[in-house]
Amino acid sequence: MLHLVSGLGQTLGMPLLRTLDPERAHGLAIKALCAGLAGSDPSPDDPRLAVHALGMSFANPIGLAAGFDKHAQAVAPLMRAGFGLVEAGTVTLRPQPGNPRPRLFRLTEDRAVINRFGFNSEGIDPFVARLDRLQRGQIRFGANIGINKDSTTPEADYAALVADLVGRADYITINISSPNTPGLVRLQARDSLTGILARVRAEVPNAAPLLVKVSPDLPDEGLEAVVEAAIAYQIGGLIVCNTTTARPATLRSPHAPEAGGLSGRPLFERSTAMLKRAAQLSQGRLLLVGSGGIATGDDVLAKLRAGASLVQLYSELAFVGIRLIPRMKRELCAALERQGFPNVSAAIGADL
Repeated sequence: MLHLVSGLGQTLGMPLLRTLDPERAHGLAIKALCAGLAGSDPSPDDPRLAVHALGMSFANPIGLAAGFDKHAQAVAPLMRAGFGLVEAGTVTLRPQPGNPRPRLFRLTEDRAVINRFGFNSEGIDPFVARLDRLQRGQIRFGANIGINKDSTTPEADYAALVADLVGRADYITINISSPNTPGLVRLQARDSLTGILARVRAEVPNAAPLLVKVSPDLPDEGLEAVVEAAIAYQIGGLIVCNTTTARPATLRSPHAPEAGGLSGRPLFERSTAMLKRAAQLSQGRLLLVGSGGIATGDDVLAKLRAGASLVQLYSELAFVGIRLIPRMKRELCAALERQGFPNVSAAIGADL
């Protein structure tokens, strides 16, 4: 069980914090984690949940997506919450404030979130300083990197960020798909992406495994181009996918018209279909991480069946809190048994 040891810890993602401005509530949650008020999940994971990916062992496939801990402030307590992997960022080379507030909105009726943070970042220096103080355990750590809003040299910036993270991250995610930095999604185009990957490979040959995070708004031919570039430059895999600028007609929240990237439950079907397509295109040559709308153990299994070896979540934490993780692992074990899979590895790609 996840042991929550204080009143504030018990409110992470719970009704009291949800009465506050979402960004302020998020900041309080990070402070509570850093203060040790959110507890931990000391119980060992069921062996059926173990995964081998990117040349590493993961105790379970459930990861925290980038965006929750942008500045790598709470990596250690998050690693004690039961995740198999924790990703921090997005971090930029130089500090920048991001977009004006308000820039985070809960769509409670839709179990969704809209954000337009715009890569608010303290910069790479304090980010890596915190990582240097981090006592690394068995939970895998990923760093998510992006370019500054005013950058005119994306290839050089991504290479510099990767170089700064050598030896400090188990894997590095190249974020070229946030809708909140002008022009960023254009970096997914074949020529732009190959330029970035070529520069990173040339300047940082000893980099940790690299992942590329793609947009759910990418057309099929665009996804095919990303897959081809990732394979050509021996990238470890793809995270499918980031937030969307689309607004499904089913949204009910009054915040639905807000600008920014939509995440959460409304993205589940689209992101899972895109994940399956990426698996078909890559034919086992790329590691795939499924992200978008995950709320239950059955959702995790659906992503695994569609071709993911690992998954990431974020939005559901805003509604449930970190007690979600042990619950989700129990649900995943039950779903594996119910659907006849002896373990997570056996379920990967079952629907292809």
